[in-house]
This record gives sequence, C-alpha cells and structure tokens, in this order.
Amino acid sequence: MNLSSLPAIMIEPAVRAALLEDLGRAGDLTTDAIVPKDHRATTVLAARQTGIVAGLDLAMLAFRLVDPGVEMTVERADGSKVVPGEIIATVTGSARAMLTAERTALNFLCHLSGIATATASMVAAVRGHSARIVCTRKTTPGLRALEKYAVRAGGGSNHRFGLDDAILIKDNHIAIAGGIRPAIERARTYAGHLVKIEVEVDTLAQLEAALRLAPDAVLLDNMTVDDLRQAVAMVAGRAITEASGRITLDTVAEIAATGVDLISVGWLTHSAPILDIGLDYPHAPG
Repeated sequence: MNLSSLPAIMIEPAVRAALLEDLGRAGDLTTDAIVPKDHRATTVLAARQTGIVAGLDLAMLAFRLVDPGVEMTVERADGSKVVPGEIIATVTGSARAMLTAERTALNFLCHLSGIATATASMVAAVRGHSARIVCTRKTTPGLRALEKYAVRAGGGSNHRFGLDDAILIKDNHIAIAGGIRPAIERARTYAGHLVKIEVEVDTLAQLEAALRLAPDAVLLDNMTVDDLRQAVAMVAGRAITEASGRITLDTVAEIAATGVDLISVGWLTHSAPILDIGLDYPHAPG
C-alpha cells in the first residue's frame, strides 16, 4: 500500500511547504557548515516502537525535493507492522540532503504512522463484529487527504472527505430548520440523485422521527450501549447505522457488539500519538 493512488500534485505542496518553513531565508546553516557538499551516505529509517507504517512516499519526496538524486529502498511498505529496531527503508545519496530533509520526512512519517497505528488498534478491538472503524473531518488543516490515507493504511475506512461529499444533517441544522422533518425534506429537495443523506440523532425518539423520512444513514450520537442496541433493532437494516461520540479503545468492542455498521472516531486523526521512527546512520563514526 502506498500513496500512488494520490497524484503527486496533491502531496507535493504539503511537503514543499514544510521544507520551506524549515529552511527559512538562509537554508540549513548547521549542515551546510559541517557536511561537505559532495559527501554521500547511507542511512536507515528504523522503527523505535511497534506500530503500522504510513507515509513513506512523503518521506521520500522530502529527500528528493532537496536533492533528486537521493534513493530510498523500502523494506516495510505502508500498511506493514513493524517492531522496535526494524528497518523500514534504506536511504542513499547526498548526506546534506538527508540531514536537511530529515525532520520534514520524519514529521510526516511519524505522524501518519501514528494515525495508522491508532486505527489498527481500533480495528483489532472490533474484530469479529461487522462494524467498520471510520475517521471524521477532525483533521489537521491542509493534511486531510494524507491523514485519511493513514486511516486506510491502518485498516480503517473513510467518512466524508469534505462538505461536498454528502449531506450530513447535524443538531444545529435541525435546530435552525425547526425539526428533523423540515431539515430532511429540505435536504432531499436540494440533493442531487447521487447524494446520500445522513441525519444525526441523540435519542430514540429522534431516530423514530427520522426513520419515517427514510434517510440513507443515521448517526447515533453519544448514545448508551443499550440505546444503540435498541436503535439498531429499530432501524432493522433500513439505513446505515453509525455510532459516534467519545469512543475509546475501552468502549469500542462493546459498541461494535450492538450491531452498528460504522463507528466514527475523531481522535484517530486529531489526537493519535506519533509512531517513533528515526533516521539512523548505521556506521556513523564514534
């Protein structure tokens, strides 16, 4: 699994902007002062924690934007599980380029691998149930496509990429519209024939009202496990059911056991810790 499904034009601006932020007005003063311009080296990207790899194409792009001659040989592709000390990739070429791009490459690789690792832990927790783990729009501005890719690398699935993917009627929409019925009716009048409609409900009474209008999906927000179980029975396959709201590793299996189709987890992209990965010189002099 890699980012080849995303055109380079989509990932290069993020990497280029990060490099420019780091290089500032005068470039890498430390490396330029210490490392000879023609010095070549071989380094490895190595795992320092157990987890799932994601973002290798961004790391490679960071090195190559500094020097197109840098080569990277991948040992453990995106989506692979790694353990401490395991070599993920070998990088060969200009030592200056490696040191200058190191932090940018690792920032992307560690961040996306952390998201993939967190996702994999949630996916493992619900194994044996039919529920899928999905992400949300709670992403880092400018990095949504990359973070949602990392969720897929970890075995999860994607929710909306943006406001233009589908109609999701939330509590504030319902309040302004004056109720669930007018909100759904207005949405149905507005939507094109390929646009799905999902409505958020907080109670079983709201769910009952929504089901009369046949939405494509219902978001069951912050419901108890007992209410989720009843909600799934009420829906009886007439709509996709999505559980959401403060879901953790400790609670996700119980929620999956209620029979919901989807479990959306915002912290996968907004709060997952990084996976610690380092750029090491295996034969650096003492």
